[in-house]
Amino acid sequence: MSFWQSIVHGAREMAERHRQAHFAVAVIALAAKMAKADGAVTAAEVRAFHDMFQVSQGEAHHVERLFDQARRDASGYEHYARRAAKIFKDEPAVLEKLLDGLFHIAKADRVADEREVDFLRRVAEIFGLDADSFERIRAGHLGRDESDPYVLLGVAHDASDEALHAAWRRLAREHHPDRLIAQGLPPELVGMANDRLAVINAAYEGIRVRRGAKTHSR
Repeated sequence: MSFWQSIVHGAREMAERHRQAHFAVAVIALAAKMAKADGAVTAAEVRAFHDMFQVSQGEAHHVERLFDQARRDASGYEHYARRAAKIFKDEPAVLEKLLDGLFHIAKADRVADEREVDFLRRVAEIFGLDADSFERIRAGHLGRDESDPYVLLGVAHDASDEALHAAWRRLAREHHPDRLIAQGLPPELVGMANDRLAVINAAYEGIRVRRGAKTHSR
């Protein structure tokens, strides 16, 4: 590698670290303000945050300080949502994964308050996610629709086998951890990506069983 190539490579690495740091701050602030959206931050929501955002011991104090500062007030979350949306404007799957994590916090105390759902809906709008994407993610966490695999895959109940298979392949590809990591998903959220991929696969297999396994094989 030439001198100038090493300079360019170093600059790119520095830019990527800078981007990841800004995204991490946005994630921490959104998670804290999500927990505060219904007026009170519960211990279950704090635990859910730590499930979602796992850090090294050396970074734990810094993360805790940022979370405690942001949790004092739910207002101002739009700024952090816009920051995340700008950083990953070309990788909507990463933004979907972040919204997925925020839903994980919202349901941690077993009650997703209407204010929390409104918070999440507004975040989804800032992220540029459409209503169908929001409903699919919401349905994966809340309410009776959680057991409806068609909702989870974003297809109608009368969708053809071919349409069903195509929807599953698209979602499985978009939410595969390896692809998300390549797009810049922070390592702290990889566990959440694995969980979502498992839900997508289970939904598809559930429909295959209901239909007598007549859909396409993988």
